Amino acid sequence: MSLYPLTQSTRIVLVTLFLFWLLLLSREGYSEEFAVPHAGSPYKNLADLDAGQILHLPTGLVISREQMTDSISASRVIYIGETHDNIEAHKVQLQIIQLLAEKYPVAIGLEMFRRSAQGKLDLFNQGQLSDREFKNLFHANWGSGFGLYQPIFEFAKSKNLPLIGLKPTREVENHFRSGDTAPGDTLYPEIDDTDPYHRAFSMSAFGGHEAKALEKPYRMLLLWEETMAQTVAEFLRHPANKDKKLVVLTGGFHVQYGFGIPKRAYRRMPHQYSIVLPSITHIPESLKDREMKVEKVSIPLYASDYAWKVEYRVPGQNKVKLGVRLAQEKGGEVRIKFVGENSNAQTAGMKPGDQLLSMDDKTLTGVDDVLELLQSKNFDDRSTFQIRRDDKTLTVEVVFKQRK
Repeated sequence: MSLYPLTQSTRIVLVTLFLFWLLLLSREGYSEEFAVPHAGSPYKNLADLDAGQILHLPTGLVISREQMTDSISASRVIYIGETHDNIEAHKVQLQIIQLLAEKYPVAIGLEMFRRSAQGKLDLFNQGQLSDREFKNLFHANWGSGFGLYQPIFEFAKSKNLPLIGLKPTREVENHFRSGDTAPGDTLYPEIDDTDPYHRAFSMSAFGGHEAKALEKPYRMLLLWEETMAQTVAEFLRHPANKDKKLVVLTGGFHVQYGFGIPKRAYRRMPHQYSIVLPSITHIPESLKDREMKVEKVSIPLYASDYAWKVEYRVPGQNKVKLGVRLAQEKGGEVRIKFVGENSNAQTAGMKPGDQLLSMDDKTLTGVDDVLELLQSKNFDDRSTFQIRRDDKTLTVEVVFKQRK
């Protein structure tokens, strides 16, 4: 027994000194790297999850879809990331929107549309824009891939859920790209480039750390994310939206770790938000060429609030190929820019410069029309194309053979 028993206050002082000593040691070279393991999942490696399982990253608990929905319902904004070409990620987005829309008024914010498209998006919501016009609007704003989002758009239309375009206009992008800026310029949103983790992660995705070479694409990334965040904040401030929840659909890169759109929107207007990432841990051999090579960087943040494990599945992969590179011109004209050697198109007699008018009697108004029709084809099937070459209209039959 000690001759001098420690009082309670003495114990507190000693414990405090001990913790302070540990802190000093950590600052003098004894520290470990305080990065969250498993790419932002501290308790469980996402690779150990089965497809369809949902992990709450801060606790490491696997929960049900309904439990996650109940939890995120407390948020004003729900960010759902995506790998743009993965149909399974879009199925997750649709399920969450459907579950939320059962109980709450919901609007959908979309990276795929620019702010300049809002007038036409409102017309679509009001039933005054035809499906064809809406599809062309998607092509003009985003490009191909309409079929991946179509079930979400159809549900939004059926439930009268507003669609919100998030990205900057082309005019703003071009002006920003030229570097023609001035102090106090109100054309651009307020841009914060001080987050070290955002910069490190972005530079690794761009392929390195050469600041000079990568500064321009990084500045453009900042413009995109700040504009989308500004649009989110404007939505939250608008009195008409005070009871609405905003579900934001965007590339996972823009919401992972929270330092992209979520932090930038919160900086403008503090609010409660949740981040859900449809997460891929295995890439099939047939899709390896789509894998994004990112140098590992140390990020001491959770990747998201929830990880929903999904497979990576791209519609139309490993199916029939026409064997051309297509371009969509103004007005929706679909023109062949390149014909592959020994391709099905070359065998059928198609040539660069040909305009595709129709496929199997269906008028083609965009590249996506061709891609969607091809997805329904199997090997040895046939399709009839109407094409325009110079001033002649020709009929061409294509047999879809598997390339050896």
